[in-house]
Amino acid sequence: MVYLDYSATTPVNEEVLASFNKTTKDFIANSNSLHNLGVKAKKLEEKATYQIANILKVEKDEIIYTSGASEANNMAIKGIAYRYQNKGKHIITTKLEHSSVSNTLKFLSKQGFEIEYVETDKYGLVQIENLKKIIRDDTILVCINAVNSETGVRQKIEEIGEFLKNTKAFFHVDATQIIGKEYLNMTNIDTLSCSAHKFYGIKGIGFLIKKRNVDLIPLIHGGKSTTSYRSGTPALPLIVSLAKALRLAYTDLDLKIKKVSKLNKYLQDKLKKYPNVRINSNKYSIPYILNISLLTCKPETLQHALEENDIYISTGSACSSNSVNEAVFEVTNFKKNAEHSVRISISHLTTFEDIDYFLNKFDEIYLRMEKIHE
Repeated sequence: MVYLDYSATTPVNEEVLASFNKTTKDFIANSNSLHNLGVKAKKLEEKATYQIANILKVEKDEIIYTSGASEANNMAIKGIAYRYQNKGKHIITTKLEHSSVSNTLKFLSKQGFEIEYVETDKYGLVQIENLKKIIRDDTILVCINAVNSETGVRQKIEEIGEFLKNTKAFFHVDATQIIGKEYLNMTNIDTLSCSAHKFYGIKGIGFLIKKRNVDLIPLIHGGKSTTSYRSGTPALPLIVSLAKALRLAYTDLDLKIKKVSKLNKYLQDKLKKYPNVRINSNKYSIPYILNISLLTCKPETLQHALEENDIYISTGSACSSNSVNEAVFEVTNFKKNAEHSVRISISHLTTFEDIDYFLNKFDEIYLRMEKIHE
């Protein structure tokens, strides 16, 4: 099997799974219980939270555990909107956000919030001068993802945050596609979302980083938990596994980035020889994601043809149902590219043998499609 869909989800690291299993068996109590077993569980929970805070350079009490990034995005956006709506209802975002952000904002627009889109350049980068122009005194929130899940374009988050720190607006960053893959300075970010299954953790656990200067209206009300902002029994095995996955993800990260960059360049160089292949990712894309379009073939046709050879890619974000890839259209301004795009997402686990096998089968499919369109 050649798996090239790591941006959708990653396989669980065996060490992470072992941590989950051990915690499940050995720490059976609710970490909020006052008896000895509960105290034991609480100490492990605090240790895991400290590890995460130390890796990300945030405070322990700024970490809110969630079921994943979609919940974290909803929690941050709705929580800030409802809490600060007396100060304004203007929210700025991009047309390149994940559906858990864009659909949340559409929901808020029906409740009287004004959603405005900042302009992006030909590479899909936010035009900061335009952001400076459209921000207002009643702007309460700016939502910009760190990395687009379709094209891999990485926004200049640090530069945007530097500007926003002197405004009244909070800055929310969907960091799902960057945490565990590349470094990100969170100094001027107010809220940040992430999911463990994107960096070899277990599905069903993620977090929201909420800086101390931010207050939220909770999505889930109830009793005591790890934080007052999200009620529910702490999922200790998942929390411990998340900490382990994050630690392993950042171990030897520079070497991992270097390997993935070489794989990406090798893949791009080989694909550029095909006249009907378009490379949609650009120089600002992280090396883990390569978006291409095969103009003579529908994305689903290419996906299934590769699947017959035990190769797995994506025709778009697993959370998107739109046939026209809006992110690709935004950076290429070419509808056919957007209609025919597929995403190849690689990992430090990917080998050159994997890429060569993919290229060999891709070549067969390409030639077959060319004959059909002669």
